[in-house]
Amino acid sequence: MDTPLELPARSAKPRDRGLTHVLDRGLSLRQVDDLVEVAGASVDLVKLGWGTALATGNLRPKLARLREHGIPAVLGGTLTELAIRQGRVDALVAWLHELGLEHVEISDGTIALDPADKQGLIRRLAKEFTVLSEVGSKDAEEIMAPYRWVEQIEAELDAGAWKVITEARESGTAGIYRHDGEVRMGLIDEIAHAVDPARLLFEAPRKDQQVFFIRRFGPDVNLGNIAPDEVLALETLRLGLRSDTMGRDA
Repeated sequence: MDTPLELPARSAKPRDRGLTHVLDRGLSLRQVDDLVEVAGASVDLVKLGWGTALATGNLRPKLARLREHGIPAVLGGTLTELAIRQGRVDALVAWLHELGLEHVEISDGTIALDPADKQGLIRRLAKEFTVLSEVGSKDAEEIMAPYRWVEQIEAELDAGAWKVITEARESGTAGIYRHDGEVRMGLIDEIAHAVDPARLLFEAPRKDQQVFFIRRFGPDVNLGNIAPDEVLALETLRLGLRSDTMGRDA
């Protein structure tokens, strides 16, 4: 797009960094089209949150519509956790192939899963899918030491994860955040010191959280759990077109 102003460089899709990962809580086909009309160039991946894929009435048509728009989809990690708990991972994998999905999320934010078993599953599914693994608990009361975050992230990347998602829940009040949504800055510093941030996807559903990561890592930081109606607003933050990031040092 032509512009009279100097703006930060943004890579074109498909991109490996600067990802905007959108959380779909139940979009209609019309809403998918509306999202693409307004901000399609900024949407890199759509996650059908939690277990909504098994409850929605428009799963296959929506996945087809996203494919038409060239936007990859992934189902919520909750489904993978349920499949693990029920011993039905093979059935889930077969269903993902039937749906034509190329991405899978592997998380253990709710269930107790031995790290070695999780890494083994990542290695297995990375042969068939682009794997996003997730580190961190959905339980806001569970606090994990920074070195354990680093150990788990590095192990899951080594096992074949494309990106590791840092847990925050859709509310932005767990995992890498405190109860009130404040970023655990010391934790982020520890993680970023050991792991290239380009290999991470920071869940950041709230504007103040998005601002923090853009100011900390630049406009091409990978951000997730973005509400569909916030995608364009996030892109303006990335480009310094809002006061919150307009003064960010290049």
